[in-house]
Amino acid sequence: MLAPAAAISLLLSLIVYALTGGADFGGGLWDLLASGRRAQAQRKAIAAAIAPIWEANHVWLILVVVVLFTAFPGGFSAVMTALNIPISVMLVGIVLRGSAFIFRSHDPRPEPGRRHWSRLFGGASAFTPVIQGVILGAMATGRIRVADGRVTTGVFAGWLTPFALSCGVFALGLFAFLAAVYLTLDTRGEPDLQADFRRRALWSGSALWPMAGIVYLTARSGAPVLFHGLTRWWAPLLLAATCLCGAGALGGLWLRRFSLARMAAAGQVALILAGWSLAQYPCLLTPDVTVANSSAPEVTLRLLALALAAGGLVLLPSLVFLFRLFKGDGRRRP
Repeated sequence: MLAPAAAISLLLSLIVYALTGGADFGGGLWDLLASGRRAQAQRKAIAAAIAPIWEANHVWLILVVVVLFTAFPGGFSAVMTALNIPISVMLVGIVLRGSAFIFRSHDPRPEPGRRHWSRLFGGASAFTPVIQGVILGAMATGRIRVADGRVTTGVFAGWLTPFALSCGVFALGLFAFLAAVYLTLDTRGEPDLQADFRRRALWSGSALWPMAGIVYLTARSGAPVLFHGLTRWWAPLLLAATCLCGAGALGGLWLRRFSLARMAAAGQVALILAGWSLAQYPCLLTPDVTVANSSAPEVTLRLLALALAAGGLVLLPSLVFLFRLFKGDGRRRP
């Protein structure tokens, strides 16, 4: 039971990272696409929303990596070997994005001199989630093979397929939608900016439906194990709940019920990742690396569970306080 519990903690960490860090990437994309008379005001609103918490959001990505190599060393080794190129590109994107954001904020030159930092920040924010989606897609293709603990396929296996690439585009769209929905609340009190991000949220949210359809269609031949998993008894229920959240998010935006839209959008993202994981379970790297055959010894899993419990007692209250401090209603009071 300890190995499945570790897999659940891995999934929960990934979901929280998508809901926090993923939205930051989406904010960077909207920074790149800011336009019109209020383009500079849009960028300032995005920076104000991201700046206090963006470094803390990467805690969850670190937790994903730590749980993976501690609880499933065989899976960690296979993933890092087979997907070394896209993972390295992802890390470069994360570093470039963070560096550009800081340099833009503190560059003493006038506004025209900061534009190249804005372009680098926005560009890195756009391509990094695409790579993250490609990595998750590649893990489900079944084209990466492992025998006796060694990867037997090449470094390009899996992640250059139409399915993996469609997953990358879908991840970018999902994060862009999430960021735009969040920004409708972060710009309350500024009706014009709120309207800008509401429109972006409606456009990107509507675009997710055909994107999801493309991922599903390419999964038939590109990720057959995952596609078969999406035909299990629970799949219609999960699909209905996901569609309900998606419709609720768009409905909340249309009616300007932005708190409802945020909750529904977050639920949609969480259900998509949960459904993906359930469809692929028990595989970590389809089809050869599973939760069972790649898990660490029981004593290691037990110590990991204790460490996660102890760390959660410190981490979770700290993050709740951080978000209440910088994201709560009180920060806008004089």
